[in-house]
Amino acid sequence: MSTILIIDDDDQLRKSFDKLLIEEGYIVESAPSGEVGLNIVRDKVPDVVILDMRLPGMNGFEAFQAMHKIEPKLPVIIMTAYGTTETAIEATKMGAFDYVLKPFEIPDMLGVIGQALEAGRFMRSPVAMNAIPDETSSEAIIGRSKAMQDVYKEIGRVSPTDATALIRGETGTGKELVARAIYQHSLRADKPFLVINCVAIPENLLESELFGYEKGAFTGASHRRVGKIEQASGGTVFLDEIGDMPSSIQAKILRLLQEKSIERLGGRETIPVDVRIIAATNRNLEEALARGRFREDLYYRLKVVTIRLPPLCNRTDDIPLLTVYFLGRYAAEMGVDNPGVSEEAMGILKDYSWPGNVRELANTIQKILIFNRGAPIRPENIFQAISGKGISKLEGAEGGEEMILKWMRKTLASETKENMFDFCMDRFAGMIVSEALKLTGGNRSQAAKLLGLSRPTLHSKIEKYNLKIETSVKRD
Repeated sequence: MSTILIIDDDDQLRKSFDKLLIEEGYIVESAPSGEVGLNIVRDKVPDVVILDMRLPGMNGFEAFQAMHKIEPKLPVIIMTAYGTTETAIEATKMGAFDYVLKPFEIPDMLGVIGQALEAGRFMRSPVAMNAIPDETSSEAIIGRSKAMQDVYKEIGRVSPTDATALIRGETGTGKELVARAIYQHSLRADKPFLVINCVAIPENLLESELFGYEKGAFTGASHRRVGKIEQASGGTVFLDEIGDMPSSIQAKILRLLQEKSIERLGGRETIPVDVRIIAATNRNLEEALARGRFREDLYYRLKVVTIRLPPLCNRTDDIPLLTVYFLGRYAAEMGVDNPGVSEEAMGILKDYSWPGNVRELANTIQKILIFNRGAPIRPENIFQAISGKGISKLEGAEGGEEMILKWMRKTLASETKENMFDFCMDRFAGMIVSEALKLTGGNRSQAAKLLGLSRPTLHSKIEKYNLKIETSVKRD
């Protein structure tokens, strides 16, 4: 669980925070002064600090500066009244994650806390590259194929520079992990790393989120607001899905890259900023250029260095490594034993096209671990996890029949069993009987009727294939 430190001299506010955040599942520490809070940070760095600006003795600005020296990547959310907004803005420019005005709405504060926790995890959780799958517990970019070796080389070359990097690849190939690896190996690794998803934020909010706004810029703008780019000054901003960025904001990103400056929404002041931009997209930018949906000048500014991530179907030799990694990682997270994967199942994993790439493989392994209850992973587990249906319904599922045929071809080509026909038939017969029992909640009479078998024949097949029966209704 994440630990949140509250520093405020208002006893009632600290008690309210304590109750609220514990109900949200957080561990809460609290301090009535900056000095006490600083001692807590020295003893054990929390995941997020919520810090009031007005404190007895050491004020909030001084406390923030001291904490920032202890752990530059510690996300600090500043609470401030309207009268001290400028101080909060100054602290934000120096590396504070964000500031919240008192009084605040609870949902808004919880949202900022969630964002701060995510940003802290991104900054402090190392991304291992070319790691040994069964020896890493961190997030990692896994793969030893030539395509991935080229990616590692490109990350190594671009990281220590300030060059803008454009990461391209299909959805689920790991673009965010690559962006974090570049950041963590850069000269800006002790400065902020902020992620902006250009699709997740509505167009009418994206501009103010990126560049901030001045008081009175629009209805409801009751105070000045610093944008994410200004907050990250000295650090790195990752613009995810930049191919979907509105053209009006593309022009402002171009100015940022060309002139190293921005203007807040509703403002006339030119604000110099020092940030490195890493961008990513799964779009065909060349096609977007041809259709006038993406600026040509921005395109060339972004692609100073381009890293292309291969789809998983183009590096199938990495699938066993990825499978071992995800099995170990998710088994540890769930507190279950690693069940391993059968040779036949691994063959199916390698043969499948994985349209969702590494993310789909990770989700499939996680789903299997949840429902497999510690048994070694078998082909039928994979079919069911990928199709989202039972094997009895797999024929109409996209890719399902192709997977079965690929497994059959590979088995026929690689196995030397004398009774190959019986081996294949038994494999699929066991899967079909198992699915019929699941569909009927373990009711043997209904399963036998569904399969067109007598009840004694069904019983003999259950014993033959050593099937476990999970009942959701009373079994007859």
